[in-house]
Amino acid sequence: MARLVLYRLLNATISIVLVSIAIFLLFEFSPETVAAEALGQYSTPEQRTLWLEAHGYLAPLPVRFVDWVARCLRGEFGISRVFAAPVADVLWPRLGASALLAGCFFAVLIPLSLTLGVLAGVREGSFADRVISLVSIISTSVPPFASAVLLSALFVFSLAWLPGTSAMLDGFSWRELVLPVAVLVLYDFGYLARITRASMADVMRTPYIRTATLKGMPPARIILRHALRNAMIPPFTVIMLQVNWLIGGVIVVEFFFAYKGFGSLILEASLGQDLFLLQACTAVSVLIAVGTQTLADIGYGVLNPRIRIAR
Repeated sequence: MARLVLYRLLNATISIVLVSIAIFLLFEFSPETVAAEALGQYSTPEQRTLWLEAHGYLAPLPVRFVDWVARCLRGEFGISRVFAAPVADVLWPRLGASALLAGCFFAVLIPLSLTLGVLAGVREGSFADRVISLVSIISTSVPPFASAVLLSALFVFSLAWLPGTSAMLDGFSWRELVLPVAVLVLYDFGYLARITRASMADVMRTPYIRTATLKGMPPARIILRHALRNAMIPPFTVIMLQVNWLIGGVIVVEFFFAYKGFGSLILEASLGQDLFLLQACTAVSVLIAVGTQTLADIGYGVLNPRIRIAR
């Protein structure tokens, strides 16, 4: 297992280095563009030259790259053009807000989807399987913006049970998190439940499960101790991929409910052409993607010992 972890961490390190080079070349290969974005389109060439000299952009490209990496590791991403504040002061609170939303999302999604998927998989072809599959397909086919409108019309305007926005201006409020979490779960739980159902149904048809059943082993023990672990590999993959999906896919939900998270920050940085903020958001997104993929690979080894042996 230690060998697998070291191997995956090495791959993750190489990936981060290569992607960081790509990000640097993409955003800072042309210093003149950086200076124009920082000073504005009406700045003079003399002002841009002075700015480039003051910030070290006239140094050789390798030196600038090392300096850029050092500044990123210290959390110094520059000044945001849109917010007129250090990028770090804007980035970390918004990232924490999205982490809160993601935590609530996974706390509801995982138990709900896995429970329904396992129930449908162990009773393949039954009435419960058909109902769960139908609900899963319907929920997955409705896009987030449509379910956001429907839930808002019902719980905000008709019943007046929940607030229509989730700006969290007065601190933490679970009532403001209900609708964003519900929209995300409704769109995603059906897909994960279907994946779990298919995986569980395949495992229940394997010879070792049939042998355990013929020996008279209790069904609950068969499912929990023998079938569930092998059936969790595809759902585990989907769960880890949801972290990356939340980074970009949650933009619609955050924008609709005025939730100040990482997704809406990316949108604001893009619309405002905020170069330094976009650069920081891209770097953080890459770190999250590589980190979740590394955790997924290590998780495979925990769930399936054959992967550890192969490495």
